[in-house]
Amino acid sequence: MKLKLQLIQIAVGLALLMAVPVTLSAASPPASDFRAASKWASSHLTSAKPALPFSFTYDNARSTDLLRSWPFTSSTRKLSAAKTERTLIWTDPKTKLSVRCVVVEYKDFPAVEWTVFFKNTGATPTPILANIEALDADFQRGRDGEFVLHGTKGDWCTADSFEPFEQTLQPQSNKRFVCFGGRPNNAAFPFYNLQQPGGGIFIAIGWPGQWASSFARDESRGLHITAGQEVTHLSLKPGEEIRSPLIAMVFWRGNDIVVSHNLWRRWMVAHNLPRTADGQLPPTQIVACSSHQYKEMTQANEENQKMFVDRYLEEGMKLDYWWMDAGWYPCGGEWVNTGTWVPDPARFPNGLRAVSDHARAKGIKTIVWFEPERVGDPNSWIAKNHPEWLLSKKGQTAKAPEGGGFGSGPGSLLNLGNPEARNWLINHVDRTLTEQGIDLYRQDFNMDPLPFWVGADTEDRRGMTENLYVQGYLAYWDGLRQRHPNMRIDSCASGGRRDDLETLRRAVPLIRTDFLFEPTSQQNHHFSYASWIPYHGAGYVTGQSAIGAHGKSNVEAYGFRANMSPSLTLCYDMRNQDLDFKLAARLFKQLKHVQPNYLGDFYPLTAYSLSNNVWLAWQYDRPEAGSGVVQAFRRPDNGEPIKTFRLRGLDPKARYEVENFDGGKEIRTGRELMQQGLTVTLNEKTSAAVIAYLKLN
Repeated sequence: MKLKLQLIQIAVGLALLMAVPVTLSAASPPASDFRAASKWASSHLTSAKPALPFSFTYDNARSTDLLRSWPFTSSTRKLSAAKTERTLIWTDPKTKLSVRCVVVEYKDFPAVEWTVFFKNTGATPTPILANIEALDADFQRGRDGEFVLHGTKGDWCTADSFEPFEQTLQPQSNKRFVCFGGRPNNAAFPFYNLQQPGGGIFIAIGWPGQWASSFARDESRGLHITAGQEVTHLSLKPGEEIRSPLIAMVFWRGNDIVVSHNLWRRWMVAHNLPRTADGQLPPTQIVACSSHQYKEMTQANEENQKMFVDRYLEEGMKLDYWWMDAGWYPCGGEWVNTGTWVPDPARFPNGLRAVSDHARAKGIKTIVWFEPERVGDPNSWIAKNHPEWLLSKKGQTAKAPEGGGFGSGPGSLLNLGNPEARNWLINHVDRTLTEQGIDLYRQDFNMDPLPFWVGADTEDRRGMTENLYVQGYLAYWDGLRQRHPNMRIDSCASGGRRDDLETLRRAVPLIRTDFLFEPTSQQNHHFSYASWIPYHGAGYVTGQSAIGAHGKSNVEAYGFRANMSPSLTLCYDMRNQDLDFKLAARLFKQLKHVQPNYLGDFYPLTAYSLSNNVWLAWQYDRPEAGSGVVQAFRRPDNGEPIKTFRLRGLDPKARYEVENFDGGKEIRTGRELMQQGLTVTLNEKTSAAVIAYLKLN
């Protein structure tokens, strides 16, 4: 039977109907967005001779030739009221290699995604499977204008982490992007917005490993895009299965790049932010830790942790979580000595449970830090009892970019591609979470895994260790979530270096980068990151910071407001009675008031800038709630005390109550705020305004 008769037409749409109300715009994507998505999906997945959007070579033959002749089957199942999965399977009749493409179609967003799986269902090793590209497709632009690629530079623990770029793709040019060291956001960013006259496509690579992408223009109007695991050249043993990165695409029409990013943000919130089993989105929150007072947790103990929790409550700051960071385990005073995941009995004779119970009795949950993949202590429990589970480093594969911060921590790599090691870890961490009363699991990853993966491969298995490891990493988190269905996970990897789409469907980044606290950089990080990843976090500290020394001696509004985010981690020295805790409590209350807006639409009101002689401002808006917030920053070297910003997304006929948190209210119409603008006065340099608004009618 012809392929056309075997496939079911893919109508690209939106993800799962939301289980609870969320802060999204009430506006639906226009029909033209859906037509663009459906047309592309039809030509690449459902025609009689589809130009499949992935490729590989097998025994030196190209997939485009092979799949035409292999037996084919398809099936469909409904995942939810708004999401349908299509499974397309080809099988080599000779070697029994199964190629399975799993496509997910949506009904409320113009989106499509797919992942390709390769399994040896035969009795002997396969020929070489190589050059797997999860995305391999051609795109054509119109006669006018050019392709313009929007993205960011990723994280490298610098002030310009996530700096946005806009590159016009000229004829016969080739832009190639590769992450560094095996962490997907390390000096690269696995998300793009490809714009052309009249619209564009968001492209996301879901791969918590080493990926590469290229955008190659021809001499005419064509663009060829590839993306996938950087290196695959391997033979599969009987029963083995590997997978490609997840590729997701969201189509948009029009010419407003900011509007397109809000469509993307809504899709991210509706279908990618990890929900708990009861359907709840991750709540915005304020948490606190004592990491900068007690050398992470290496000098912490039961008594001082309880004291800090109590002091926050005494000063009028009811935290959502108390955060216990690195060093709560036996580590000889150095937190990098990981590998024995039990509370240090000398400092926590009653376990972490004594602290978590104390906090819970006061209505505060707990976060606890783990770094299970890096085994930093050669005398740790894992290293001594199961050395066969560990991968050792076999040299670096590329020169690191300048800067970079911490990211090459000492130790061996626990091989999550080893089922025995992974199952032990699931069981052990599951038991620890339960016994110690931990509510939110924080996982860090302070090493580049690529040299370990490459070192374990043989010539006929290049890319195999990485692929099995990535599958094991995702299975580990899925195992924890299955056993703790209402638990949340915080994704960290020396900051924001592991925030690909697959990771973000399981976790949120409570710290978007380890370049922390300094106000100008934090404004910029928020400004660029928010267009791509709606939920993110930062920190605010008083006193010297352990990373970057950007802390202030006392509480001050400018630095606090520069770090305001969906999740904010406070690190006040609660032993210091001279801190301005009245201001701290007031700022705490202000953040709580505006945080719900952070999952709404995001509008930059100025240009991104690394300079200290400008204003920087943004707006969050929730049309369905009739509320929003404007944050504006007058930087230290700026000479303009007054700035006017035209707001966006408001109801022009409605009246809004506009409140400056530093004093003053007024009633303005939406039309006035959008056409005449909102005027902000900051008489002092290095000052910030937070202005909330609420629709009255």
